[in-house]
Amino acid sequence: MSRSRAKTRKPLSTAAAKAAMSSLVAETLEEYGSSTREVLSGYLPSGYPSRYLYELLADYPQRSGKMMRPSICIATARAFGANKTDAIRCAVAIELLHNAMLVHDDIQDGSAMRRGKPTLHVMHGVPLAINAGDALFLLSLRPLFDNMGLFGSLLGLRILREMEAVAWHSLEGQAIELGWIRENVLELDDADYLNMVLKKTCWLATIHPSRIGALIASRGGAVNLEPFIRFGFYLGAAFQIQDDLLNIAPDRRYGKELNGDLLEGKRSLLLIHAYRQSSAVERTRLASLFRRPRERRCEADIAWVLSLMARHGSFEHVGKFAHALAGAALDQFDSIYGNLPPSRDKAFIHGLANWIFNR
Repeated sequence: MSRSRAKTRKPLSTAAAKAAMSSLVAETLEEYGSSTREVLSGYLPSGYPSRYLYELLADYPQRSGKMMRPSICIATARAFGANKTDAIRCAVAIELLHNAMLVHDDIQDGSAMRRGKPTLHVMHGVPLAINAGDALFLLSLRPLFDNMGLFGSLLGLRILREMEAVAWHSLEGQAIELGWIRENVLELDDADYLNMVLKKTCWLATIHPSRIGALIASRGGAVNLEPFIRFGFYLGAAFQIQDDLLNIAPDRRYGKELNGDLLEGKRSLLLIHAYRQSSAVERTRLASLFRRPRERRCEADIAWVLSLMARHGSFEHVGKFAHALAGAALDQFDSIYGNLPPSRDKAFIHGLANWIFNR
């Protein structure tokens, strides 16, 4: 291209730049997701009892998920100089752990839909689903054991310990949320919610994949993993809050039960804000509603809670909150990735802060 032609090229408009970035994120998720599924399929056991265990175990991993977690792991490793082969087994382990937790979460929450299909316990019953979830937990360790030959025992063990730590964070976060539901706790503030989400969502969704990717690229060398906690917290919390908003949006792409969070009694930031802004009479009605079991909450109850959220500006409050967190994530991105050379993987990680709101 001549210099004269280069000078006349117009910069991309903001809308065009956002569209290009969304396309890049979608393409990267598809590429790294496909690579992860291909390797993951080689870890799925077969044989007897296939009908009662191995077919169930393979169900969720074979459904079409976003594949954000393994993609972050691979992209971070590559942005820091590693290759996809180095990171792929860790990506598989992360995806298997995520699916194991989904099976158990769906049972604990009484969820009916997952990724556009009935949940595993709805299809096969609770006992078999629990067993399949347990098997997925165990299976998630196999790729990490195989990493020992690639990375050596020292780094391999460090990655294994990181995996154990993130599993504990996730279980603690789930316990907090389930405890709030069991004891009908509604007197919560934004900090309570963020602490729960840090543990339940952020560690597995964004913090852990980023840290593992950086560890792989450095071969366990002098890499500061602390900034990834802040970056992953802001990005993961924004992701979860937007997920809470999508749960009440009539969009078939969401793939989960519409208003499932309200039916399950989850203490989303939407519910916490609405309760905080409510009158004494409204608070009493909310407490009574969520004291009842899920099967005794009807469509009229959900409609009233949604109208309460709208009247008190909860949707606007939560939307602004999520965008502020995404902005904070971008600030942290600069401190971690700013000195790295430009790359498709670096652009992908940066683009996730906008993709959250356009998925």
